Amino acid sequence: MIILPAIDLKDGHCVRLRQGRADDVTVYADDPVAQALDWREQGAEQLHVVDLDGAFQGAPQHTAVIKRIVQAIGIPVEVGGGLRSDVHVEQLLAAGVARAIIGTRALENIDALAALVQRFGDAIAVGIDARDGFVQVKGWVETTDTRATALARQVVGVGVRTIIYTDTATDGMLGGPNLTAMREICQAVPACSVIASGGVSAPEHVTALKALGCANLFGAIVGKALYDGKTTLAAMLAAAAAG
Repeated sequence: MIILPAIDLKDGHCVRLRQGRADDVTVYADDPVAQALDWREQGAEQLHVVDLDGAFQGAPQHTAVIKRIVQAIGIPVEVGGGLRSDVHVEQLLAAGVARAIIGTRALENIDALAALVQRFGDAIAVGIDARDGFVQVKGWVETTDTRATALARQVVGVGVRTIIYTDTATDGMLGGPNLTAMREICQAVPACSVIASGGVSAPEHVTALKALGCANLFGAIVGKALYDGKTTLAAMLAAAAAG
């Protein structure tokens, strides 16, 4: 399992939101490129970036900053937030991003997702954000009646090979991941790599994820716990490598 430090971008700053709420924001760094370089120096193999303004506004707002991050750090960067059109995806991949994460659009237009996968292959990932097992969209503002497992099977059916699954109730709360939900998603799509997000904030949480025994659980995203000093990237990487 790999550990992906998270950089959430809002108004040009590195921030974290509690449970995705735009009105509950903490600014951690003013220079996203410097923060990305710091994570790489601490041992990060990949980086997870979210354009929060893009997610809320429906179009990317930080592509230029993300391009600078990609050029500076030289490790794979996956990016989500506001990718509601083919042009948005094209611009991001042209900036050197390894994986463009489709969220809302994956639910709203499966045919468009299929076309993107045909064009860009493994560079297209899908972010599934859910609360109580039901998909949330548009920056977690809307909860749908679609089950996360059903959407996961649908996107894998059109060729998606990486899913980032976020349990929004645990995100930013430092209480540990929703292990039951993670197991359900992994078992629903055994041929697809799954990256866990939401609540992963201590080495024992990584150990618990690994103990699920899901061979397709590829990685875990860690954000607030690192920024708050609750744990270190070194400790999380060690837990991921153990056993």
